[in-house]
Amino acid sequence: MPSFKEQSFQERAALSAKAKQAALEKLRAKPPVDEAVVAARRAAAEAKEAAKLQASADKKAAREQAIADKKAAQAQAAEEAALAAKKYAPVMPTEAEMKAARDARYAARKARVRG
Repeated sequence: MPSFKEQSFQERAALSAKAKQAALEKLRAKPPVDEAVVAARRAAAEAKEAAKLQASADKKAAREQAIADKKAAQAQAAEEAALAAKKYAPVMPTEAEMKAARDARYAARKARVRG
């Protein structure tokens, strides 16, 4: 089996120059860029970006509408709860009514004692 032969600097430089020349020839052989194709690609990219922005805006609007609907439903539920609480809450007598009831109890007690 032959041993590994290390390349000299001149051989490495020649290989490098050869590779650079091959890359340059490959680049020169490439057909020129067609402006119509570039314009079409640019238009397609702009349309895609506009569609993406529109979808994002629609999604944001839907999210905000859902939040507004949720807040409205919560406000409606709170209003209904307040009405129900007001309807079924025990009616507290006024101070004058409480005084009259207390005086009536006092008079009844006095009447029982004297009676």
